[in-house]
This record gives sequence, structure tokens and C-alpha cells, in this order.
Amino acid sequence: MKKKRPLYISGILSKHKRGFGFVRPVDSEITNGKDIFIPPGGLRDAMNGDLVSVSVDVFARGGENIEGRISKILERGTNEFVGTFHKMGDWGYVSPENRKEGEDTHIGKKDVNGAEQGDKVIVKITKYPNEKQDPQGRIKEIISKSGELGGDVKALIRAFQIEEEFPIGAAEEAETVPQVVTEEEIKGRLDLRGLVTFTIDGADAKDFDDAISIERKENGYFRLGVHIADVCHYVQEGKAIDKEAFRRGTSVYLPDRVIPMLPFALSDGICSLRPGEDRMALTIFMDIDKKGKVIDHEIAESVICSDERLVYGDISDILEHDDPDLKIRYKEILSEILMTHELAQILQKKRKERGSLDFDFDEAHLTLNDEGLPIAVEIAERRTANRIIEEFMLLANETIAEHFHSRKLPFVYRIHEKPAPDKMEEFQGFLYSLGLKLPGKPENIQPKALNEILEQVSGTQAETVINTVMLRSMKKASYNTTCFGHFGLGVLFYCHFTSPIRRYPDLMIHRVIKEAIRGKIVEERLKTLRRKTEATAIASSAAERQAEELEREVEKLKKAQYMEKHLSEEFSGIISGVTNTGFFVQLSNTIEGLVRSDSLKDDHYIYEASKYRLIGKRHRKVYGLGKEVRISVAAVDLTAREIRFELI
Repeated sequence: MKKKRPLYISGILSKHKRGFGFVRPVDSEITNGKDIFIPPGGLRDAMNGDLVSVSVDVFARGGENIEGRISKILERGTNEFVGTFHKMGDWGYVSPENRKEGEDTHIGKKDVNGAEQGDKVIVKITKYPNEKQDPQGRIKEIISKSGELGGDVKALIRAFQIEEEFPIGAAEEAETVPQVVTEEEIKGRLDLRGLVTFTIDGADAKDFDDAISIERKENGYFRLGVHIADVCHYVQEGKAIDKEAFRRGTSVYLPDRVIPMLPFALSDGICSLRPGEDRMALTIFMDIDKKGKVIDHEIAESVICSDERLVYGDISDILEHDDPDLKIRYKEILSEILMTHELAQILQKKRKERGSLDFDFDEAHLTLNDEGLPIAVEIAERRTANRIIEEFMLLANETIAEHFHSRKLPFVYRIHEKPAPDKMEEFQGFLYSLGLKLPGKPENIQPKALNEILEQVSGTQAETVINTVMLRSMKKASYNTTCFGHFGLGVLFYCHFTSPIRRYPDLMIHRVIKEAIRGKIVEERLKTLRRKTEATAIASSAAERQAEELEREVEKLKKAQYMEKHLSEEFSGIISGVTNTGFFVQLSNTIEGLVRSDSLKDDHYIYEASKYRLIGKRHRKVYGLGKEVRISVAAVDLTAREIRFELI
């Protein structure tokens, strides 16, 4: 039988710190949008970001996962990177900050350029790796000296190619933006300055891009107003600020700073819906019946003047504890506050009934001292007031998406595709091993069925385990100009409309909405909008992934710094992840550390991937997801941002 020739596909390599990688094809239609998995032995000498040719066995292409091997490096994607210098006499090497870069790079004596042990540097690659040698480079710039306050975070920001400072053109343009709304500007807008509106945000929030209003109509319906900062009134299409916002794609939130998508003159200034100040807005009013159904809606350019800047903690204390002092403090809008709670409960019930998934994972809140070092790691609050705003923003996003989908205009949707059948089949098997049954065929699992599983295990020891494995079985949400629906929310139509200060897709669709309201979208403009919405979806999805990775790595760094002060101390935790090298233990404050398999001296442990566990070869002792264990802090590696635990 004649052997079939492999298929060669070109694409961009994204490496993983564990030695494997994925190639995103240049022509995604060849693989139906799927990335190609490259196992550790198939990477050759390719580096992260390289354009490569991948050999894919034609027999493997029919399945859900596609696997291949790199056959040729077509073009190098990395010529410099950020890392930590390790001095070895009169030479040294640099280990990358972004662990996707993978290779340590040799620095010869003449290329050290004054760097010392532990300095954060930028390395220019002078020779790429091959079978006989590691990459070689020269130190181009010292970002920060060893031990410099904030130098580690500064290096990570540079490593992920995110810039804190705005380019001169955008900065100068921001200085010319007026900070006061004029009567001339608001002509033709819906004047809502007499309507009671308010914002609800965290105590430390500075930019307020959403306000709400609520009334009860004579027929008993709620009239909910969601008023979003009209950012594109100030960010003109194609100008310097707009180009920079597109390039950034999103604001980045780190424990010690925010790297904004827009200059502060806009994000903290004229676009922020501060109380007592007239502000341009894009408003959606929704008439909602007693079952949570939107009966009618209206979208308009508006001007508002927020009455109050409310804080999540205060409003939650009123609604959860009936705090008498706070009720007096907010007596002028107390009826509206109580009404928001009533409506949010109705919406939450409706969303639950349709099967919307609500992964209630704990998130960390880090408190830093003046030197940027962590002094506390706690669970971030997600209380009643937080959930009220979540429900209202979800509803506004859904209603806007459905409205513009029906009009068939170019748009940017927030999509979350159905899980891959093989992932669901694996998840069903995992549940079965725990005595749980997930009904349905793997290719057609419904979110409602998944939600019922979450409800079954809510409050039990298995809850964290099930949440974790279920989430890992899902695809990632992204932006797209085709409305594929949002599986996790259980809706056909969804977009991001409510945060144009910090997300470019929201800003992009605000332009479409405003032009549609004004009736200015002609055929030629449609072509431009199609091109721009497609570019926005692709670029913003990539920017979001990059920002999330940076946020995750900085959080790991701060947690490692915190645990460095707790070496040898004992804690209780639960197993949150299992690999062939050991298992991760998560403490009650979300900090994770690895217990290595080779530190378990009582037996030789075998990794059973399908059951997410390690099992002893002789004594059959099991370490699986959700198991409670007692550990001590054995070591902390700040350069790798890793914590190592040992079982007690």
C-alpha cells in the first residue's frame, strides 16, 4: 500500500514552558481554525514566534486534535528578548522572563556590557540555536539592576512587549482633549441629566465607564438604564489615540499599577462618569417584565450627570446586613438601590434556568506596601453589589448584540464556542469515576447539564475539583465578527459593549452603534466597517491573551515574594492540579505550589492523566484533585516565579 505524503502547513509557533508548543496556521481554513500541537520531540530548534513549516500526517487530520512536527524554520520571529542575567565569571547567560521564549542564551565576555548578577536585561540574539549549540547573544540594555524596587515587574512588562508610556503623538493629542462638556456638544442628544443615575465600583476604582438608572413603570415592568461612557466622541477614528488604543487592545491590571488602553486625560478624566459632572454617554434603556424578559429597548446618544459614586462594599452592607447608617447616608436613592437588587435576583434566576455557567472561583486580592512588596494575599470580594452590576452589564451586552445582529451590520461579537467532543468525553469519564453522570452525547452537551453538575457538587469537597476540570474542558472565549453564540452564558447573541475605556472591541462597536443611530452607514462605509471589525476581532483577541498572561505572571511573582517570607511554615490546602512531575496544592488564599513526585519517598507514583491523579505503584495511595493535604513551604524561586511545597 502506497504511503500517503504528509501535509505541510506554515504557521506561527507558540511555545510552552513544559517543552511542547502550538502552531497557529497562516491559513486557518486548512485546519478549520484549529492550532497544530507540537510535542516536545517535534520542535527542532524553533523559538517562540518563529514562522515554521509543520509536517502533519494526513491520517491525523480528521480528528479533533491535530499533531505535527516542525520540518523547517521559515523565518525567525524573535531577535531580542527580556531576561535575567546570570554571571559565570567573565561570561554568563540570560534566562527569559517570558518562559515561552524557552532557551537560556549564552553571553560571551565581550557582550556582557556591564551587566551584573541578577540584572534584568534586553538581549539581542546574535546566533540562533542549532543541534550543536545554544543561542548566543549580547546584552543590549539593562532594564533594572538586581534588587531595584519594581524592577522585576518592569522587566515582565517589557518581556510581554507592553508599553507603559504613550507615544508622543497620542500623548500630545490627549492634552488637547477638552475636560468639560459644552452645551453646544450635547445638541441632539437625549438629555438625562435630570434622571437619577449612579455608578457602583470598587473602592479604589478611578475610571467609571458605566452608570445605571432604574425605575418601576405603571405596568410593574422595570425600566433599567445602562449608560456607558461615549469614548468614541473623544477618540476620533484613525487619529493617534485611536491607533494606539487599537494596538494595545485592552487595559492591563497589575497589583501595583494599571497600564491603560487610553491616556489618563480620557480614562480618568472626561470619559469617566464622575458624580456631579456632565458626561457624554451611549445609553440603552430596557423594559423588563417580572420574569426578567426584555420586552422593549431603546438605544440613544445621551448626556448624563451621575448623582452618586457608590462602592460595592457599602451597597452590599445595605443589602446583606441592612446597615442603618449606610441607609441614612444613601436615603435619597435607597429605593433605587433596593430595586436594583430585586431586578438582579430576577435576572440571576432566569440566567440560571437557561443554564448559564457561573464558575465561582476565588480570585486573589494582593495588598502591597510602599516598596511594591506583598504584605497580604486574600480572597477578592464578590458580593451582592458586584453581582448586581454583573447581571445588568450581561443583559445590556446581550440586548445590544441581538439588536445589531438582526440589522446585519458589521459588528464584533464576544463568542464562546461549544467544547470539543473529545474534551467532553474525557470530562464525562472523569465524572463517572466520581459517581456522577453528565447526560448527552459529547458533541452536544448543553450548558444547562453542566450547570446541574455544578449545583450537585456545590458546597461539597468535590466542588473545586469539578469546577477546575470543567473549566479546563472548555474553549476560551474570544472576539469574532461572526456570531457563534456564547456557550458559557447559554445565549445566542453576546458582545462587549460596556467598557470602552478599557477594551477596544467595545469602542469599535460604539462607532457602529452611533453611526447606525444617525443613519450614516452607506455601502462604502459598510466595506470599511467590515474590514475594521475583522481587524479588531483578531487583534483584540491576541491582545487579551497577552494581557492575561502578563497579569498571571505578575501575580505569580507577587505570590512567590509573599511566600518567601513563610519558608518552612506549615499550611493546609487542596490538590488543584496534577502533572507527570507532581501535583499542585492551592492554599485558602489562592496561592499554589508544586509538590514534586520525587519528593514522595514512601512509594513510586504513576501519573494517570485521565483520572487527574498520581497513584502509588506498591501501596496504591492516591493523590488526586480535591484531596486535602498538609504541606510546608520548601523553596521559592523568584526568577521562575515558582513555589515548591513538601508534604508533611
